[in-house]
Amino acid sequence: MSDRVVNLQHKARILSQIRAFFSHRGVLEADVPCLDSHGVTDPFLTNFECDWQGQTRYLQTSPEFALKRLLSEGFGDCYYLGKAFRNEARSTQHSPEFMILEWYRIGMTPEQLMNEIAELITCVLGIDKTDSMSYADAFMKYANIDIWQATREQLIKIFPGECHFDLTLETDSDLLQMLFSILVEPQIGQEFPCFIYDFPLDQAALAQANEDGLTAQRFELYYKGFELANGYGELTDPEEQARRFGQDNNRRLRLGKKLIEPDVRLVQALKTGLPNCSGVALGVDRLCMLALGLEDINLIQFN
Repeated sequence: MSDRVVNLQHKARILSQIRAFFSHRGVLEADVPCLDSHGVTDPFLTNFECDWQGQTRYLQTSPEFALKRLLSEGFGDCYYLGKAFRNEARSTQHSPEFMILEWYRIGMTPEQLMNEIAELITCVLGIDKTDSMSYADAFMKYANIDIWQATREQLIKIFPGECHFDLTLETDSDLLQMLFSILVEPQIGQEFPCFIYDFPLDQAALAQANEDGLTAQRFELYYKGFELANGYGELTDPEEQARRFGQDNNRRLRLGKKLIEPDVRLVQALKTGLPNCSGVALGVDRLCMLALGLEDINLIQFN
């Protein structure tokens, strides 16, 4: 029996653990489409496209929009465990076809959902401790940067080494995200999984704003060099959702990327009434890699 087959057997057992975890909590597994009529406007994601009877169809980058539509129709707490697709280069941590776990908990705060994620991590990885810190505190601790006071010129000056593109053309948000990936991300979650929460509002994605007007109810989980999960206190305002779709396409335009027609069904679902909830997407292949001590995603996939 090959090492790959042994890895896939371990992966199958982990999938069973995950399903048992949610069954014990009364969270239902949802069946949603992988092939759909709309792509994503996120400027940093690219759908695979295919032709179906003269119409463009998109392989989904995540089940998020479909699950939120289910929630708005009263489905209740739910999760999806299956394939997602992103048209990007393959690497040791990235695959164009991968397994995703995404779940939504009605009435939970982001803090409560982070606790539940920690319980799942304990179940799969046998780790009984996690760390957490705010986005701003992580910058201060690992890069000595006060993100609320630093000027644009100071952010550019902090970049280590020689940069091969013009940083002055980047937005402040892009500068922070690049600095986070260079200076902060490599240092967090090395000993224990670490949640980073309260992202700046201009990095909210589909998260609600916090009352401070500066940060969003968004968090990410990092462990041993992996970005493992991305979660939100979910946005429920349809007008704000439509505005953010527009922001995405404006950014796509600036980046020279194809404009994507927003999925109006999500806006309509929010109008119908998405319940207050928190949700998170977790990379299952990466979770399995951590559980098995692997460094290449291709060793945990059958291809």
